[in-house]
Amino acid sequence: MNQHAKLRIGHSACPHDCPSTCALEVELLDSKRIGRVHGAKANSYTSGVICAKVARYADRVHHPDRLLKPLIRAGAKGEGTWKEASWEAALDLVAEKFIEAEAKYGSETVWPYYYAGTMGLVQRDGIERLRHAKKYSGFFGSICTNLAWTGWMMGAGALRGPDPREMAKSDCVVVWGTNAVVTQVNVMTHAIKARKERGAKIVVIDVYENATIKQADLGLVLKPGTDGALACAVMHVLFRDGMADRTYLEKYTDDPHGLEAHLQTRTPEWAADITGLSVDEIETFARLVGTTKKTYFRLGYGFSRQRNGSVNMHAAASIAAVTGCWQYEGGGAFHSNSGIFKLNQELLEGTRMRDPAIRHLDHSRIGPVLTGADALYGGPPVTALLIQNTNPVNVAPEQRLVKQGFLRDDLFSCVHEQFMTDTAKLADVVLPATMFLEHDDVYKGGGNQHITLGPKLIDPPEGPRSNHFVIEELGKRLGVGDRPGFGMTEQQHIDIILGKRGLGSFSSLKEQKWVDLQPDFEAAHFIDGFGHTDGKFRFRADWTGQAAPNRPPKSMGLFGPVASLPEFPDHVDLIEVADEAHPFRLTTSPARNFLNSTFSETPVSKAKEGRPELLLHPDDAAAYGLANGDRVEIGNTRGEVVLHARLFDGIKRGVVVAEGIWPNSAHERGEGINVLTGADAPAPYGGAAFHDNKVWLRPAN
Repeated sequence: MNQHAKLRIGHSACPHDCPSTCALEVELLDSKRIGRVHGAKANSYTSGVICAKVARYADRVHHPDRLLKPLIRAGAKGEGTWKEASWEAALDLVAEKFIEAEAKYGSETVWPYYYAGTMGLVQRDGIERLRHAKKYSGFFGSICTNLAWTGWMMGAGALRGPDPREMAKSDCVVVWGTNAVVTQVNVMTHAIKARKERGAKIVVIDVYENATIKQADLGLVLKPGTDGALACAVMHVLFRDGMADRTYLEKYTDDPHGLEAHLQTRTPEWAADITGLSVDEIETFARLVGTTKKTYFRLGYGFSRQRNGSVNMHAAASIAAVTGCWQYEGGGAFHSNSGIFKLNQELLEGTRMRDPAIRHLDHSRIGPVLTGADALYGGPPVTALLIQNTNPVNVAPEQRLVKQGFLRDDLFSCVHEQFMTDTAKLADVVLPATMFLEHDDVYKGGGNQHITLGPKLIDPPEGPRSNHFVIEELGKRLGVGDRPGFGMTEQQHIDIILGKRGLGSFSSLKEQKWVDLQPDFEAAHFIDGFGHTDGKFRFRADWTGQAAPNRPPKSMGLFGPVASLPEFPDHVDLIEVADEAHPFRLTTSPARNFLNSTFSETPVSKAKEGRPELLLHPDDAAAYGLANGDRVEIGNTRGEVVLHARLFDGIKRGVVVAEGIWPNSAHERGEGINVLTGADAPAPYGGAAFHDNKVWLRPAN
């Protein structure tokens, strides 16, 4: 019997902000300690494979720097002087400060702020119950999915697609705008299976030669923000050379003739000039997808994080409609299955208590919200924050504004965290949080089709408490603990969420481990019609009228230069185009060993990543007199940051890449890469254009 078989194994789901939501098998050493973490072999999507950083999760759970006691600021903001407090005293202080703020400015002055540090439904979304019960400012959660989902919905009209496991049955897998080896390893599990068993070709499209491109049969390295141009040129070739499926187009799309006419001038030569690809690369890619019926387009989030990101997503998805590859098992386009789960979280989130008159504030624009009136929608200043599951002082755009806001004397902030993050360092109260193995929760996976249970497997150290505990305790202190949804355990909430969907209960799912909700072939491949009322895939996008899962409330209106959005798939220069003063385009891509700002505290991940670096083409480096390892300063109107140059020829000239969100303190001036990213909301429904920055560079003094 092998060592793994002798160990007690617990079953869970990875809680992190990744489409895979991997099903896990966790080695349980005793009631408080874990060993290695493994992918669940019996789960048909995870298929026994997880990323190395999660396999080492014991490094986080048992980290000596974990927060273990509530802390109250004892010196100036950001000074790092704290005094320990009891949970009762800390929560009493938070409630007292919220009540004080509300008495002065009204309930909208308090802004509960959260995101995807855990993807568990109970621990992530329960904060909404407190918001609605207290009429605190609304939260428009825009930072991750808005640009991608908006572009997808313009075409397909529903957030679903071919079973991701079908990649293993494809003859060509196109991984577009996601560094899957780094950010969602299971995509590669199924793509490589298709290569081994079927001889399938793997195409990878990205802005630099990353770990995923290195595994490709055809790797296309283009300039950031030019994916729409590539997609249009591919479709031009498909129509030009008779590879468009005209029967499919007539039955399933809105205006194929209008699209074909529009694409007449979108030639490979036109796109080569915009993308930096060669005409031959574009023609080769077009011929491959045009002659391979079972082509599976796996469309990621990364290429949508541009100011024209929704246009790029819509254009890329349109290729599958032109080839008609949706009709085949192992074919079609897939972005997310987030629309299939249809879970009722009404009681968990307290949505019946929502007051439509309460303003919403844009999550991505926390810097402008905390420092200026233009982002406040006519309401009072935000003078109190409750933060769970996110680290905005590190990860949000326009970092200098965010820090400036947190340092305001009239702002009270409570941060519930696992480590002393950049945000926690600027808080007034810091509360220690449990980790995913130390509380009950349930998870859904947008990159696959499973709902997976994450039951409590070990006891937390003495001190940390769950998000659910904090919301319940604040509810009592703020006078809403008797409202619907309060006074229940995590398991009771899970019972209700599962029960309303006909999926059993906490206990039955604990036995089952996960449930597969993949729609049948006809629904997943839109054989019965796409999600619009006429059942057609829309080449003509309704940029102002189309519903989307995260469209802003009507009170916020539309965002950005909506009038510049194109009628048909196209390339639009809504991006920060490089200019004489800012000759480089910067993209802030994910690091292999970090996940947003998580894992940057663990020793192995830190050692593997090394230090904050800037990937720079050798010819560009030579032009500036820079050698490998030299300190280089990059900047724009928002600020400047120093990194170390890493010469790298797998990138276009004029493009630079900074991998990973390092803690601000890892940079020599104490400011991180998001000093350079913009908080302006892209058209039409907002989001964060993290990979869309024009910058200058020079040797650092």
